[in-house]
Amino acid sequence: MKKEEKERVVAELTERLRTTETLLVADYRGLTMPQIDELRTKLIEHGARFAVVKNTLTRRAAEAAGSDTLLALLEGPTAIAFLESDGDPVAVAKALVDAARDTKVLEVRGGLLEGRPVAAAEIESLAKLPPFEVLRSQVLGAITAPLTAIVGLFTAPLQDLYGLLDARIEQLREQGDTSEAQASGSEPQAEAAAGEPAPEAATPAAEEESGSEPQAESGETDTQTETEQEEQ
Repeated sequence: MKKEEKERVVAELTERLRTTETLLVADYRGLTMPQIDELRTKLIEHGARFAVVKNTLTRRAAEAAGSDTLLALLEGPTAIAFLESDGDPVAVAKALVDAARDTKVLEVRGGLLEGRPVAAAEIESLAKLPPFEVLRSQVLGAITAPLTAIVGLFTAPLQDLYGLLDARIEQLREQGDTSEAQASGSEPQAEAAAGEPAPEAATPAAEEESGSEPQAESGETDTQTETEQEEQ
């Protein structure tokens, strides 16, 4: 391999190490090319890229990417399964473990699982889990049931509160309508009272004047009668 080709491989491998959080490392020593191709095809189906690179180049890339976990696993011929963003880590682990059991030569060494170092025994345990889709549905089912109960506890009081608020709003609306009706009924009465003149009360002085006038007229008549008799 030419120097330019080696530099390109190291640069690509370094970038992949920096951007991948899950990778599984295996020793492929003793596998035939058809076996490697078959394993590569299975891993691609589960969302993983199977890379077989010389340790000298892999070590340079691991040093450039700061991957100490990978550096510790680089002993002998090394193949790396890089998990893509939509890959299934359980299915990838199962494919590697099954290949190790069937070929009797492939050896799983360890790797990284979401950025955390994992040993070969943990990868074997991961391979025994149900498929990722089944596992996700089981986890969602376990989480959803308590959440449904919690939502029910919060929903009932909220519905009662909405009912109380609606009843109060309706009560205030009815009170407002009643007040408007009373105000509109009292306005004509007020206008009629304002249009009629108030009766004038008789004062004591007026009562005395009305009572003294007949007396004065009676006195004058008696005097005139007496004068007429004397003249006769």
